[in-house]
Amino acid sequence: MILSMRWILLAGILGTGPPAAARGQADSRLFSARILPIFKDTCLQCHGVLKTSRLDLRSRATMLTGGARGVDVVPGKSEQSRLYRLVAGLEKVQMPPARKLSARQVADIKAWIDQGAPWPDDGIFDERPWPYNRPVRPSVPRVKNREWVRNPVDAFVLAKLESRGLHPSPPADKRTLIRRAYFNLIGLPPSPEEIDAFLKDGSSDAYPRLIDRLLASPHYGERWARHWLDLARYAESEGFKADEMRPNAWRYRDYVIKSLNKDKGYDRFIQEQIAGDELFPNDPDALVATGFCRHWADESNARNLRLRRQEILNDITDTVGSTVLGLTFGCARCHNHKFDPIPQRDYYRMQAFFAAIRAKDDIVMIPADARPAYDARLKAWQDKTAPIREQIAAIEDPIRKKHYRDLYRKFPSEVQEAIDTPADKRTSLQWILFCKAETQLSATETEISAGIKADEKKRWTELRSQLELYKPDDPGPLPVGIGIADIGPEAPATFTLAVGVYDKPIEEVRPAVPTVCAGETVVLPVPVSTSTGRRTSLARWLTDSDNPLTARVMVNRIWQHHFGRGIVATPSDFGNTGERPSHRELLDWLACEFVSRRWSMKQMHRLIMNSNAYQQSTAFSETASKLDPENSMVWRFRRQRLEGEALRDSILSVSGELNTKMGGPSVMAELPKEVTTRGYWKDTNDPTEGARRSVYIFVKRNLRYPLFHAFDMPDTHEPCARRECTTTAPQALMMLNDESIMRSAQRFAGRVLREAGPLSEVRIERAYILAFGRPPDSEERARALEFLEKQSKLIGNSTDLDDPLLLPKPTPTGLSDGAAAAWVDFCHALMNANEFLYID
Repeated sequence: MILSMRWILLAGILGTGPPAAARGQADSRLFSARILPIFKDTCLQCHGVLKTSRLDLRSRATMLTGGARGVDVVPGKSEQSRLYRLVAGLEKVQMPPARKLSARQVADIKAWIDQGAPWPDDGIFDERPWPYNRPVRPSVPRVKNREWVRNPVDAFVLAKLESRGLHPSPPADKRTLIRRAYFNLIGLPPSPEEIDAFLKDGSSDAYPRLIDRLLASPHYGERWARHWLDLARYAESEGFKADEMRPNAWRYRDYVIKSLNKDKGYDRFIQEQIAGDELFPNDPDALVATGFCRHWADESNARNLRLRRQEILNDITDTVGSTVLGLTFGCARCHNHKFDPIPQRDYYRMQAFFAAIRAKDDIVMIPADARPAYDARLKAWQDKTAPIREQIAAIEDPIRKKHYRDLYRKFPSEVQEAIDTPADKRTSLQWILFCKAETQLSATETEISAGIKADEKKRWTELRSQLELYKPDDPGPLPVGIGIADIGPEAPATFTLAVGVYDKPIEEVRPAVPTVCAGETVVLPVPVSTSTGRRTSLARWLTDSDNPLTARVMVNRIWQHHFGRGIVATPSDFGNTGERPSHRELLDWLACEFVSRRWSMKQMHRLIMNSNAYQQSTAFSETASKLDPENSMVWRFRRQRLEGEALRDSILSVSGELNTKMGGPSVMAELPKEVTTRGYWKDTNDPTEGARRSVYIFVKRNLRYPLFHAFDMPDTHEPCARRECTTTAPQALMMLNDESIMRSAQRFAGRVLREAGPLSEVRIERAYILAFGRPPDSEERARALEFLEKQSKLIGNSTDLDDPLLLPKPTPTGLSDGAAAAWVDFCHALMNANEFLYID
């Protein structure tokens, strides 16, 4: 149960300040309107919840105390009050340490103390900051302009605007709206035919039906999976220096896409990723879902396995804390969190839920009823090839054993002991170390080949050739995915660690959720025969309707990806150092609505996108901009730039190259010649496969695809809640000079010339509609004609016509080479325009 503590202050202990009647109603209003929000949002985390110092701001009585450093509050005398001196910078230590109060806030505190430090007559004060209390559905506010309100989202937004004397922007036109909806939901531009149909549909429900069609599209999962994969630090390699491949990691990506397209409830989605192996052991998708935890970066050739294990546990704890709960848990790894109510003990109690985990990279992906047929075929192949394989093994085994001994000696003694201990005697920690070491003790095929003596090499090669003759009978390896599992029903002990050092334990702790969310509740494991059941307990608490953070954090993420900024602008930091919510009541209303609608993400999309707040134009208001330069009150729609993945998909879409095939192993799209790959990036030879959507491009931690890297793809060693949006010269240079983009410009020009007929004016209009979703105006049309004429002559008189990137693909008949090449340049220019890169 989540408990709220309240302090009722009796008149007899209120100190020496003026009586309530003398303080007056105006003074009480000052405290409620200005002082109380400062205390709750900025001070109470340390001076009330964690009480990291003597100063306690939870009641007037606790502030009217003295000490060696002075009295905290002297009613009527701010200059003698330590509280005022701390926030005003008159003491050695400035408070709050994270960020100074504004001059207005400091002046309010001074005025409040000088007025006698009045306190509300009921004396009630909530101990915990707002994010740690269960959301309670607020009443939908009443507004003056009721006609603008299409649903409750509009009422909350408009109430905030009206309170500041502001007005929403006019609605966006239909062309802007369809383009916006397409990119928001499926990450692709609408086709000219889809735009035309929407413009001609004059029915009142044309737009809601458009949203429903987009949500039903399989491309929806591909678009929104990218947002989640950023949070899951999804990658297909280990990271750090070695950065070896994880060949089956892509199954997690497909799991996310499939789950989003099915509109799987967010509660089930989280449960599967935290404890799918415990909760749904017979569902291969749920087993692969645990890849969310498995996506840790790992220095795979390091020998200090206890240190590696601790770094992995830290990674999982930080990721679950920031992604699901929106808290910066990592700050409490070495000490009590300086600004949020997360003591170090809570960090390791959360970590204890994962104390027994190990990597499970052999999750069988075929249905159980297909396994007998596979096993029968495999046994038949094994029986036929047994003599050959035995002879091969006789040659290879001495090399394997030598390799094993050499690697074994490199491990520290405690790991060697874990390897040597009989299986039935190993402790749970030894099992974890053994499983981790096992993957480092095997010789590769290259190492085996190099170790065979010359006189045996010929025989070994002949035997392998004989074995190859039986390949048609070999069923091959089982399809597998990667995830996690517990080492068994027992977990190693978890300790708080001195400054986070893995071998400096302080005190043992049991699994428990953050104290600030649930008091001193210890979450008991759910019995599971082959597992500790700890992660099941955590998953159920995370997705409980009473959880104060999970629903809030997710609806805020959905809002962010639609509006370009979250209601809490720091989407993975709801704590004291994060931004305050711009519409706190709206956030709580959305969180309650999310849970009541069975955690359906698609229903939240419908709710938000059908609001008038979402359908505003990007029209600028100087008055609104002065009052709210960040547009946090949503007085207009925020213009947003496409991410690198959506930009590449748009280029492929308008050029007609996009391959919409879904799922399966990732592709390694062509890299610029200047990129050094050291042989580990094998370009996909099939150009059709190379033109698949960007979500299917291989994600290597130490080699981000250059276009995505230039356009702010995050580092996948850690979760990313909000991508940066930089404007740099390399972005423009890549768009102008990258060969893959230039080839797409060729195909874009070829498409325009093929589809639009012989008239230049019609061709220009087709190119504009494909690129921008609208026809050119008269000035744009005239400038395009002028450009094509000049460029045609310029190129026709040059000696560069042998350049294979110059002419459209396919090259049209009836045009000179100079004229055809001018169309490539024209289409290339359109792809470089801001209107192509940005969503209005």
